[in-house]
Amino acid sequence: MANLHLLLLLSFLRLRSHNASVDFNRQPPRPLVYTHYDAPLSHPQQVHVSLVGNKYMKVSWVTEETDVPSTVDYGKTPGNYDSSATGEHTSYSYFFYTSGKIHHVTIGPLDPATTYYYRCGGSGPEFYFRTPPATFPIEFVVVGDLGQTEWTSSTLEHINASNYDVLLLPGDLSYADTHQPLWDSFGRLVEPYASRKPWMVTEGNHEQEIIPLIYPKGYKAYNARWPMPHEESGSESNLYYSFDVVGTHIIMLGSYTDFKTGSDQYKWLANDLAKIDRSKTPWVLVLLHAPWYNSNTAHQGEGESMRVAMEGMLYNSSVDMVFAGHVHAYERFTRVYDNNADPCGPIYITVGDGGNREGLAMKYKEPSPSISLYREASFGHGRLRIMNETHAHWSWHRNDDSAALVADDVWLEGLSSSPSCSQKIQPKLAQRDEL
Repeated sequence: MANLHLLLLLSFLRLRSHNASVDFNRQPPRPLVYTHYDAPLSHPQQVHVSLVGNKYMKVSWVTEETDVPSTVDYGKTPGNYDSSATGEHTSYSYFFYTSGKIHHVTIGPLDPATTYYYRCGGSGPEFYFRTPPATFPIEFVVVGDLGQTEWTSSTLEHINASNYDVLLLPGDLSYADTHQPLWDSFGRLVEPYASRKPWMVTEGNHEQEIIPLIYPKGYKAYNARWPMPHEESGSESNLYYSFDVVGTHIIMLGSYTDFKTGSDQYKWLANDLAKIDRSKTPWVLVLLHAPWYNSNTAHQGEGESMRVAMEGMLYNSSVDMVFAGHVHAYERFTRVYDNNADPCGPIYITVGDGGNREGLAMKYKEPSPSISLYREASFGHGRLRIMNETHAHWSWHRNDDSAALVADDVWLEGLSSSPSCSQKIQPKLAQRDEL
């Protein structure tokens, strides 16, 4: 506990951003926060929801008492629950820590663009969420490396100030780093947001929590607390999966599980890309943790071996955008393939700037590479609003503590609607049908 208390007393260094506006003054450093729980032990805590297939949502929560049923009552009117579902529960131990009872219940079918009110385990407060729309437009929030600092709280408030449909998180959630109570604290911190909109996540290096010989496989807390719909996408691992929502196919890859040619993840990705029907999902997004393109001096080259193994598959499938975290800064590249600008390659964006305890990655390589169009070491979050089958708008909102300022934005045309790029989608995939 002494280490935990020391960790909670740490604060950020005051840093100056790179390539930021000359009139931008960074706010003072922010300390870490620990979110306590003082409600009855039978009541739900750490409530969050995620998408599970078409028209279904998974509700996850924790109770300290073990005799609470894994049930969710829900309906379209506050206090009036005309539907109910029963799910499963789990728990885990990590050294001297034992988690509470972790519940996961899938509910549905649900109507699109509808607010549902729900109660977990038959007691406690009422929650609500809103389902994504059935058709375009749809808006995604994209933010990585959240952690649980006062910067995190500010970022979440800025995110919540404007409406969105789904939050995408490319790794590094709680920064618990084996201190399991921090997983509980993180769950309580994000509950007001993650209980109302679906959060879809993939793992980062801080989720590993590997202890050789004792916990050699890692991801014990992450897999127990944040199960994603991997089975529905044909994946045998919670560390990589895909899902569809409103004309968009989203692929979540694992930077820290085997990705080399011939690995399970590699073969799964090839099969997943081959199944995409661009007439139904004209947009394809990929999220992973360690960036393949990065002009920051932090974490240089850490995504290179994964890029070499998998970049060709993404390019041949006309993936529109690739989001990464890990580097604690923001950077937007042009469309790229094999280290060169290519009009048919994905746009690569780093958004590892949610508010983590390790501070910002301030140093960039000079001169700036021609494929890097905007880079800045500031906390913030991104928004991708897909307007229709052909066009989308990306914006990055700098977090200056009083308002989320739009510091970078661009209009995008989907690759599936580009005659010169869409030609390679189906022919290239046909060559991998045997995988």
